[in-house]
Amino acid sequence: MATHPEVAALLARSNRLGSDPRNTNYAGGNTSAKGTATDPVTGADTDLMWVKGSGGDLGTLTEGGLAVLRLDRLRALTEVYPGVEREDEMVAAFDYCLHGKGGAAPSIDTAMHGLVDAAHVDHLHPDSGIALACAADGEKLTAACFGDKVAWVPWRRPGFQLGLDIAALKAAHPEAIGCVLGGHGITAWGDTAEECEANSLFIIRTAETFLAEHGKAEPFGPVIEGYAALGAAERRVRAAELAPVIRGLASTDRPQVAHFDDSGTVLDFLASAEHPRLAALGTSCPDHFLRTKVRPLVLDLPPSTPVEEAVSRLKELHAAYREEYAAYYTRHAAPDSPAMRGADPAIVLVPGVGMFSFGKDKQTARVAGEFYVNAINVMRGAEAVSTYAPIEESEKFRIEYWSLEEAKLQRMPKPKPLATRVALVTGAGSGIGKAIAHRLAAEGACVVVADLNADGAAAVAEELGGRDKAVAVTVDVTSEEQITEAFKAAALAFGGVDLVVNNAGISISKPLLETTARDWDLQHDIMARGSFLVSREAARVMRAQAMGGDIVYIASKNAVFAGPNNVAYSATKADQAHQVRLLAAELGGDGIRVNGVNPDGVVRGSGIFAGGWGAQRAATYGIEEEKLGEFYAQRTLLKREVLPEHVANAVFALTGGELTHTTGLHVPVDAGVAAAFLR
Repeated sequence: MATHPEVAALLARSNRLGSDPRNTNYAGGNTSAKGTATDPVTGADTDLMWVKGSGGDLGTLTEGGLAVLRLDRLRALTEVYPGVEREDEMVAAFDYCLHGKGGAAPSIDTAMHGLVDAAHVDHLHPDSGIALACAADGEKLTAACFGDKVAWVPWRRPGFQLGLDIAALKAAHPEAIGCVLGGHGITAWGDTAEECEANSLFIIRTAETFLAEHGKAEPFGPVIEGYAALGAAERRVRAAELAPVIRGLASTDRPQVAHFDDSGTVLDFLASAEHPRLAALGTSCPDHFLRTKVRPLVLDLPPSTPVEEAVSRLKELHAAYREEYAAYYTRHAAPDSPAMRGADPAIVLVPGVGMFSFGKDKQTARVAGEFYVNAINVMRGAEAVSTYAPIEESEKFRIEYWSLEEAKLQRMPKPKPLATRVALVTGAGSGIGKAIAHRLAAEGACVVVADLNADGAAAVAEELGGRDKAVAVTVDVTSEEQITEAFKAAALAFGGVDLVVNNAGISISKPLLETTARDWDLQHDIMARGSFLVSREAARVMRAQAMGGDIVYIASKNAVFAGPNNVAYSATKADQAHQVRLLAAELGGDGIRVNGVNPDGVVRGSGIFAGGWGAQRAATYGIEEEKLGEFYAQRTLLKREVLPEHVANAVFALTGGELTHTTGLHVPVDAGVAAAFLR
């Protein structure tokens, strides 16, 4: 079916507006269009409204993200509206106004779009508009900025009554092209999609100009001595040191993924004299504090403070934050309020270093940080021309613990088994490591793809979905420095590491008398020593997080099976196998489980076999290299060839949540080699 012209215009306008962060934040705001279409039942023309549905994003909005409602039925709801005390009931009534099946669920703002007498309506959350909306004298400033072209609407929680208020305002002020919603954002309208978009942009850009021309030079006050930003390299080292500790604190109630932001906007705010006061006031726009919580946790020490002292103070502040948040909940919760969702901060601000934001996945954490940057911009604008005055704490609570928001959370899909977990896989640029990285990402983990081959690692990270799913790091596992840097990269990307897979390796297949000392040293440096170094750094990070963790060794059937012409490789695999037992015994008290996987005969897709090992083993067994996989399969009990995906399956089985009480185990993935049975 062809797209309705009004829908096409609505989508194009929405995508343009949503692609510019000056206009609205991610998944924030909504747009609509009204038009006439044929009723498939009666064949008569029917007035419809298409509006962005609940949870969608304007920048990426498609037709499937629109709710389609019959305008006559939507507007008839005014006749049964029970009043502001019961306005939440109207959201369920929207379902009875839908036209046809499919489409998105109508959002709470549907009434605003439907009741306003305009063919096209935009509701947006631009920083400039919210700055006016959250200024102490916002109504006066709005008049000074726009005159009669833009009206003022006092704060009201989004809902049916707000839609009635805006509809009445438009009727009373025919000269107005839109309004500023106190403590919230802006709404604009027009007879055409083009006019509506132009009016939205006029409000946003005019507010930007007004703030720039009338604002004072230092809205956040002077720089506090000693609080200026550290140099780029130094602050990222500091951030990497603090990240696992902060992530662990922010995960007290439930595990979280972190995002780090050391942009100039954040650093300038944290260096200023007014940042403690403003941060304590919290964010204001409903979209902001739904993502960032009512206020952030702010470290009250300069960046020159020794790390140990900063960590100690962060723990004190975190304990106080949890107490204060619980008190906030108790102050405002009603008998029918949803249960407290957790008392940990979503935003942690560290002067001179940057901002850590947290969420159930990387995208959620990143977007929470973006919203707090929006909040900083709002504070700057409001303080430049007035005083920042967000809505009352009780109103923030009504939004944060709104039954409609709770219902939206309950509709979200169940998290995947490895959601919130950060995995670092060595040798992940190809072969078994690549298969493991793909499986862990498919199960919800964020993955650090570590490999000596930078191009291979980057390609795999891109395959996994890019920055919100995976990052690539170049690592030679014989280098302590490169391993340390890899874990720092993991801390900066995702907050730390929970799951490490020691997979990197090479294979040298020679008879004893042909095996050189260099062969032996190289084999052991990469696999035995490399695994030790990676595990040591992993344990350091996991202990700092205090969230437990998993370390998995990809060992081999050869760790227990004695075969010919393989002394260097098999000996180092035996070393790895015993590291599993040793570390399981040592790290169990920290909740860190250490297990191993013993593959055999992984020929297809294996980087080791492709690098010459296959030819060497084929020569040992007197067969053609291309028949090696078949040869290995036929010598097994199951007569099945082992692939990289089968090894990845074993890694997931060990780490996916079903074997929480298992450590020190080696899982054979060899299709059954009796001589390698564990005893």
